Amino acid sequence: MPGTPEGAGRTKAGWLWAIGGAIAASAIWASVLFATGSFSDEPSPDLAGYGYSGDLCADTSLTPFENAHFKTKASTSSKDANPQHSGAQLNTMDTMSCNVSLEPANASSADYSSTWMYNTVTLHKKTDPAPEFADSYRSYEKQETSTRYTVENVPGIGDEAYLVTRRDDGSSSNSSYVILAVRDGWVTYQSTWSSYASSSSTARQPTSNEVATMLKTSATETLKRLQSTRSR
Repeated sequence: MPGTPEGAGRTKAGWLWAIGGAIAASAIWASVLFATGSFSDEPSPDLAGYGYSGDLCADTSLTPFENAHFKTKASTSSKDANPQHSGAQLNTMDTMSCNVSLEPANASSADYSSTWMYNTVTLHKKTDPAPEFADSYRSYEKQETSTRYTVENVPGIGDEAYLVTRRDDGSSSNSSYVILAVRDGWVTYQSTWSSYASSSSTARQPTSNEVATMLKTSATETLKRLQSTRSR
């Protein structure tokens, strides 16, 4: 039987070499894709330049409230610190919070009032909060309770922002409840003002519109500070 022609052997070896080279190249490229996460179906989080802060209270702007003659209420004990902050860096999100108790600077010792500002910031690292963000605040208007709310868009802050205001029609108490919610990329921010003053209180309480202005001003500066934390 005649042997295999010399040219045919070289051709077969060439094909084998080409196939082996292609497989090796594919393996290298696959390892690069896995290393960079390019095979993942998960989108990269858009944190819009924001970073985690271990003390959100230190980055929260209180200037608008101080300009409105409010001051941070003195702590009564080491266990009752004011303001209070907390935070956690997790696999799916980083969370930060700051709670501040305020009081009118000119309040007398006989005045009874309670004013709190609650701030929370979440850096979403796995899920885009955009699709559900608006509805989570629009839902306040749909509540079938005795307490009614109005929700309005707030332009000029983040990608989208909403103001939720409790309607106190016919109420004789000096109270207000206002939420400012902001989304910037995959970062969400919420600042809540809750205040109550007795009818005998002599200290003037701000209107809901005045509170909204203070929250917007504070949010703008606070978010700016949080963006600078990435360079710290």
